[in-house]
Amino acid sequence: MTEQLLQFIWQFQYYNKGHLTSTKGEEIQILNTGFHNSNQGPDFLNARVKVGETTLAGSVEIHINASEWDVHKHSNDSNYNNVILHVVWNNDKIIGVDIPTLELSSRVSSVLLLRYEKLMLNRHFIPCQDQIMRVNEFTFTAWKHRLYVERLQERGTVIAEKLKQNNNHWEEIFWQLLARNFGIKINSGAFESMAVSIPLSILAKHKNQLHQLEAMLMGQCGLLDKDFTDDYAIMLKKEYLFLQKKYDLQPTHMSVYFLRMRPANFPTIRLSQLAKLVHNSSHLFSIIKESESLKEVEKLFEVTANDYWHYHYLFDEEGEFKKKILGRQMIQNIILNTVLPALYAYGWYHNAEHYKEKALLWATQLLPEQNFITKGFSALGVKNKTAFDSQALIQLKNQYCNLRRCLDCAVGNKILKEDIVA
Repeated sequence: MTEQLLQFIWQFQYYNKGHLTSTKGEEIQILNTGFHNSNQGPDFLNARVKVGETTLAGSVEIHINASEWDVHKHSNDSNYNNVILHVVWNNDKIIGVDIPTLELSSRVSSVLLLRYEKLMLNRHFIPCQDQIMRVNEFTFTAWKHRLYVERLQERGTVIAEKLKQNNNHWEEIFWQLLARNFGIKINSGAFESMAVSIPLSILAKHKNQLHQLEAMLMGQCGLLDKDFTDDYAIMLKKEYLFLQKKYDLQPTHMSVYFLRMRPANFPTIRLSQLAKLVHNSSHLFSIIKESESLKEVEKLFEVTANDYWHYHYLFDEEGEFKKKILGRQMIQNIILNTVLPALYAYGWYHNAEHYKEKALLWATQLLPEQNFITKGFSALGVKNKTAFDSQALIQLKNQYCNLRRCLDCAVGNKILKEDIVA
């Protein structure tokens, strides 16, 4: 038995409620279990119970052993002055205050306890992988919706913190998030740092000069530090040194990496495409907010690097001709990991439901992600048809399954209480 499981049993009343009595023999009726308190103080607040002929309103405290009341020194803590019922698994000691105590160890189904133990001890891909397909479609669909919203809200919290640092400038924040995404995983930090170091107001002054945009982005990432033989690279370096002095640009001092990545993802290529995106668009986030369809947004990101990069992946190293377009997979990645979180966060921040709904809708129109997590769920028979599904499954695996939070999971709840009559 764990305290978390006992809280779960109390919250959902998964115990035999017939002829309840306190450890002193007083008749108890549970009128309201209260709501779970995740902050300091008793475990459940605003509960109502009837002890004998007296109806009490207040808090409920949960412990495995009654003696924990004294061990935790609750009698000396004013937060616990309003406790009306002490719910325990074992009544191993009479506590030093006169609070009715309810012992549950003889009232809980052994089946529920065995199921919980099995989930906690299971070391497969997910704890419930042998039972997950027994959960009905309605329950799982509703849970996936909540999981994806939870994931978006987590990202929204990060965006809200960035807003504080940028005077609530949404375009500036979107530029930084976008640059981070272009850096893919290995260079995300360096690209974001670069974007923070070059405000949009500076980029806007040079948006019509693509080579100047490239010079600033490449230079701030430290890619123009060496001596070149290539005319284009020499020209970019000259432009960068001029613009760096003019705007007092401070290099990021974060290294960018080329090793163990496909040439199409080289930082030189991604920065050249990012520069072209800035060159092509103004007030990009505002345009995205007002776009009516996902196709409109996808079209905004259909950019191609300038001609020099069709023959290069690196400065001073000419190769075969290949247009450096931003591919469909990368565009979907940007929409899923930058556009939709920013759009949802904007709706959340401004209490504008239609932006949040648009983000959720567009997620259902994107192709699903294929990775270790989604493939693991697919092997169990769980559907992964859209990006909405894949994002929900990633959240489920990382935030619930890996942490054994089965009691907080709708699937775990369903499995634990199946066919159990309290």
